[in-house]
Amino acid sequence: MPVALAPDGCRIAYQVGGAGPALLLLAGQAGSHRWWTGVRADFEAYRTVVTLDWRGTGDSDKPDAPYSTTGFAEDAVAVLDALGIERADVYGTSMGGRVAQWVAARHPRRVRGLVLGCTTPGGGHGVERSAEVRRSLATPDAEANRRALLELMYTPGWLAEHPGPYWTLGDPGMPPHARRHHLRASAGHDAWDALVDITAPTLVLHGDRDVFNPVANAHLLVERIPDARLELLPGARHAYFEECRERAGRLVREFLA
Repeated sequence: MPVALAPDGCRIAYQVGGAGPALLLLAGQAGSHRWWTGVRADFEAYRTVVTLDWRGTGDSDKPDAPYSTTGFAEDAVAVLDALGIERADVYGTSMGGRVAQWVAARHPRRVRGLVLGCTTPGGGHGVERSAEVRRSLATPDAEANRRALLELMYTPGWLAEHPGPYWTLGDPGMPPHARRHHLRASAGHDAWDALVDITAPTLVLHGDRDVFNPVANAHLLVERIPDARLELLPGARHAYFEECRERAGRLVREFLA
């Protein structure tokens, strides 16, 4: 597995496939590149797709030290540097969308187009999930926790027809310390002040039944990022990019074209 060296020396594993202009896909919290397994081929049909294993996941190093979304952004840029890619379209979902905000705000010349999926500006302006959702995820029963997370990601009908594996539940090989650092990095995200500095054309996607990351956050991003455009996926929950694969993929393809 090829690796890029992050500014602090951490080795970040990355993967490349397809052909065409570069598209960097950024996974959600605790997700490796496998987060994109269900839809990756759709993008590789027309783009050179670049993914990475966040530090703490997959084949990347797993340092026991604080992580942050700004740090993850520098890891992503290090991967582009290792590949000699000067500019790329960037598509991030969930925590990957948080990271993509920083990539676009801090490295504007590296981002051609930006897609932010099921994500939030974070901080004091972001809309938090409800207490009920938080309680469902706080249960010490691992199986109950897994069921709760699946129901936040997908509708019951989709789950009945798709037995898994479900890579959006996170990398099963992560050590506990890395899971904690990912959780804190995602929770500590606050890009509100930086969003106005994003110059790349921006598409915001969100399932209109997403309570894991409330849909109000999509409206905040569109109001804050200059000339951003919003598309809601009717009936979709957090993992809209899988469940609404055809429509969501078409929206991304048409926007980036």
